[in-house]
Amino acid sequence: MSPQMLLTQHGRRRRFYTPEEVKAHNSADDAWFSLFDKVLDLTKLIAKNTALATPLIDCAGSDISHWFNSKSRTVKSYYSQVKKVALPYIPMGRFIHVPPSEPSSKWCTSDSNGLEEIPWLWSDTQYIIGNISRNVRKLRVVNTLTQQSDVFEVCGEETIKEIQTRRGPVFSGVTKSVHTRRNNSYTEYNTHAQSYTWKYLKDRTFVPIEMSKTLEQLGIVDESKVFEHAGINQDQYMPVVHIYFNDDLTDD
Repeated sequence: MSPQMLLTQHGRRRRFYTPEEVKAHNSADDAWFSLFDKVLDLTKLIAKNTALATPLIDCAGSDISHWFNSKSRTVKSYYSQVKKVALPYIPMGRFIHVPPSEPSSKWCTSDSNGLEEIPWLWSDTQYIIGNISRNVRKLRVVNTLTQQSDVFEVCGEETIKEIQTRRGPVFSGVTKSVHTRRNNSYTEYNTHAQSYTWKYLKDRTFVPIEMSKTLEQLGIVDESKVFEHAGINQDQYMPVVHIYFNDDLTDD
C-alpha cells in the first residue's frame, strides 16, 4: 500500500498492527477486526447497515477469520437436509451481506452473490487498513538521557523507523521506571523524537541502528519461544536498544 492510501480519520495508517491494537477498537463507533492476514475498519459499514450489524458489533476488536472458509474465504456453510440446499453457517447471527435462509422480497440478489461473495471481504478494499502482525515481540528501550527503561510490544515485520514513529516508550519523565507500552506513539510524548540516535550492542560495542531494517535483519532475533521451552522467563533476556540524545533539537 502506498502512503497516500494509508491516510484515514485515525491518522497515518501503518503496515502492521498487533492483536492488542485491534482489540482496543471494540465498539459500534470504532470497530476493527482481524480477518485472516488483514485488519479491517468496518465502522462506516456498520453505520450504514445497522439492521444486520449486531454480530459484528458484538465481536468488534476480535479476529473473525473462523466465520469464513480459509480456502475459499467465503462464509462457512452447511447442507440443510430439510431444505436440500447449502445455507450460511452463522451461529453468531446473520450479519451484513449474508443472504437470508428463507426466500425474501427484501433481499436484493445484486448485493451479494449467494454464499460466494461478501463485498467488504472481497471487492471493497476501502475497509482494509493494514495487516495483522504474525510476529509480535517485546523490546526494551533505554533512554540514556533520562535513564528511563520501557518495555513495549512491536511488530517484528516493521523497520526500526516504523517502530520509532508509531509506538514508543514515554520519555517525558526523568525518573527511572519500567513500563509496558502497547499503543503509545513515540512522538506523542517526545516531539523531538528525531533527535535521538538508536543503538544496539554488536560485537560488544554499541553501534547506530540502521533504521530501515527490522530487528531480525539487524540480528536481534526473537528467542522468546526458546526461553519458554526452557522454562526461562523471557523478560529476563529481552532484546534491548539504547537511545542517545543528539543535542540538536528538531523544530517544534
